[in-house]
Amino acid sequence: MSNRITLVDTTLRDGMSSVSHRFTAQNVAAIAGGLDRAGIPTIEVAHGIGIGASSIQYGVAAETDPDYVRAAVGAVENADIAVLYVPGIATLTDLQNSVDAGIRTVRVAVHCTEADCAQQPVEWAKDAGLTVMTFLMMSHKLEPGALAEQARKLASYGADVIYVVDSAGALVPQQAGARVAALHAAVSAGIGFHAHNNLGVGIGNALAAAENGATFIDGSLRGLGASAGNAQTEVLAAAFERAGWDTGVDLFRLIEVAEHVVAPLMTEPQIVDETALVLGYAGVYSTFFHPTKRAAAKFGVPTRDILLELGRRGVIGGQEDMIIDVASELAGRTYQTPVAAGVPR
Repeated sequence: MSNRITLVDTTLRDGMSSVSHRFTAQNVAAIAGGLDRAGIPTIEVAHGIGIGASSIQYGVAAETDPDYVRAAVGAVENADIAVLYVPGIATLTDLQNSVDAGIRTVRVAVHCTEADCAQQPVEWAKDAGLTVMTFLMMSHKLEPGALAEQARKLASYGADVIYVVDSAGALVPQQAGARVAALHAAVSAGIGFHAHNNLGVGIGNALAAAENGATFIDGSLRGLGASAGNAQTEVLAAAFERAGWDTGVDLFRLIEVAEHVVAPLMTEPQIVDETALVLGYAGVYSTFFHPTKRAAAKFGVPTRDILLELGRRGVIGGQEDMIIDVASELAGRTYQTPVAAGVPR
């Protein structure tokens, strides 16, 4: 097995969720330029939920997706600029606009049981000459064998890379490694891993993923991302180097961008607080973090109780309306804190 790992940075996409999608084009250019000079080969940009998501429902971004793409493209010399495409939110017109703005890679994200939803955008993107990375979101909800079956579908559509995505930060290293190993055995496409840090093991999960066949690892500077954030790009670079992997990046340039460009733009530290921890424990989608806090304050219900109930109901991304339903139901009756052991894994 090769000891080369490709780090992909998602500060300018997943990290948007932590700054209410308020990065400006100038911010994007500064961060993308720094990542490029540090040797990061693929940089993901645009609204935190993906292209086409800027709205009252998902949050209005400071700039348009094409503006973000153009800012990033204009700031780099070597890196590919990528966007995230979520079927049902993005359209092929949105993707064409991103192509016109200069992307060379698209990352198509679907729920882990719904690989067939990716067929149209994957095939369209391949015909357009793009590199196509695909995301199996909420991968903790499927056992390794079933997840590999979904990966086979993505490979059949032409995906270049297929990611195990721990959208809820619910996996631990053994589980992350098992899912990556199953995909590695099932398909010839490259395998990636995208970690969230809700249980505090994002870096450990990424290392376990690499040990089991993943060659693309996502991170974000300062861990910027939804809920507890992502595996931290600069920490990934250091940890992989210490573990004997070749990332091809300049660690100290990454640290400088994280420290002097990203950190001053952060509205608060990226930490594992109670809500983020329970979100990961309950296996709830990371972007439910802020809406759950708002619903808890509105209805006078603990965030913990809302998240445990959402986890018990098996909610997925796109079902954010369930947050209000659950909070309202809990507020309308006398109840005890849900028993944690009953949360489905």
